[in-house]
Order: sequence, then C-alpha cells, then structure tokens
Amino acid sequence: MGLLLGLFFGIGLLLIIWTFVAPAENGPAGDGRLVARSRELLASAGVEGVTPGAFVGACVITAIVGFVVMFVVSGAWPIGGVFGLMAGGLPVALLRSRARKRLAEFRELWPDVVDNIASAVRAGLSLSEALAQVGERGPLPLRDPFRRFGADYASTGRFADSLDRLKARLADPVGDRVVEALRIAREVGGGDLGRLLRSLSTFLRDDARTRSELESRQSWSVNGARVAVAAPWLVLALLSFQGDVIQRYNSPMGALIIAIGAVVCLIAYRVMLRIGRLPEPERVLR
Repeated sequence: MGLLLGLFFGIGLLLIIWTFVAPAENGPAGDGRLVARSRELLASAGVEGVTPGAFVGACVITAIVGFVVMFVVSGAWPIGGVFGLMAGGLPVALLRSRARKRLAEFRELWPDVVDNIASAVRAGLSLSEALAQVGERGPLPLRDPFRRFGADYASTGRFADSLDRLKARLADPVGDRVVEALRIAREVGGGDLGRLLRSLSTFLRDDARTRSELESRQSWSVNGARVAVAAPWLVLALLSFQGDVIQRYNSPMGALIIAIGAVVCLIAYRVMLRIGRLPEPERVLR
C-alpha cells in the first residue's frame, strides 16, 4: 500500500514539474493525443491561462486526494481506488459541463451577432469594422473575442490571420461557420453580403430553436441515466462509514466485484447517453 501511494504521489509530482519545464514553443502539430484533447476541452470551456499539463496534473491530484480520503474513511483500498478514479474525472466533467453551457449560450447569441454585423455593413462600415464593433455593441458574452479581433486587425492589418485567432478563441462550431462565411464573403466580395448575412441569421435562429426543443424533450433520459449510475456509488460511499461491512470488499474478490460494477455502470451510462442525448456539433471547419 505504501508503494502504491508513493507511485501516485510520484506521478502527480512529475506532471506538476512537467507543467513548468515543458517547452512553450511546442505547437499543436507536435502534441500527443492527451495534450491535444485537453487543449481542445479547455478552449471549448473558455478557460484561458491553463496549460494542458496543468489540467492533467489537476486531474491526477484530485484522484490522489480522493483515493486517500476514501481509503482513510473506509480502510479498504478497492474503495479508495474506485473513488479516486471518480475524483480524477471530476475536473473533466466540470469542464465538459461548462463547455456544453457555453455552447448552448453562444448558440442563442449568434443570430443577434450576425444581425449586428449585417446592420453595420448596411450602414456603410467595412466587414472588419463591423466585426470590431461587435466587441462594443454585441452580446456581452461574445464581446471580448471580437474586441480582441479588432485589436489584432488594428495592429497587423491581416484580416485572415485575425479571423483565425478569433475562431480559435471562440472554439465554437457555430462560430466556425460564421467566421468561414465571412471569410468567403470578404474574399469573393460583391453585393450579396447583406443577403448572405440575413440568410445565415435566419438559419442559425431556426437551428437554435429546433435544437432547444429537442434537448428539452431528451433531458429526462440523460438525467435519469445520471441518477441511476450515481445511486449505487452513493450507497457504497455511505457503507464506507461502517467498517465491519466495508471490510468485506478489502480483498481481491471484493476488488473484482467493484471493478465489474464500475465497468457495467460505465457501459450503461455511455449507452444511455448515446440513446438520450443529441449529438454535439463538431468543429469540422477549425
């Protein structure tokens, strides 16, 4: 047991040190799968200033804390191990929840943003100026990315590069479509920009309304899956305070039972989510 605790502590310490000594110039092209997915999750949740290494280190630290706490409470290492794994996934679950809320919020705001851009273009502003003024008069949650776009374009004068940085800050599938539509409109030119923006606004508004109705009807199955999966582990956590009962799991057979239960719950949860939740839009235009 001491060797196991030392191993967890060493891994956590190594990840923390790697967070500070990792070369900053390593771009996405040289990232591994774990680092790339962590960076994408952080961007989707709108979290800035946190490196993928720091995020992975936070997951490891919470896993160690969860393991130690439940092991001290129950005195059974299988109980500590399974709750340590759950605690390690807590930062991921929190970021995914924040990313879903951010995505839903942005989905409702994009039609207004497109309407603002169309109004500015009709008023005689250039497309770059119309985008920059969204940072001043647009919906509050989207002002900062567009304000920074205006600063980027004012300092560099490169519209395409500024759009790329705007798209990276937004990290939003709908935002990708809007940005690429504006890029095409800028490159092609012509008098169809206003009509394109009006059509895009109508499409986005209809899409948001339809998806909101479907999500409200499907939410009961998702919540039911979460309750069904959490219930046995809540009972196990309460049993951890009864030492004579929980010691029955402090054996290889007890560990096997807990492992099988965890795998069954995970598979059932994923199946329920796949059945009940609408597919999330992917960033195919990143």
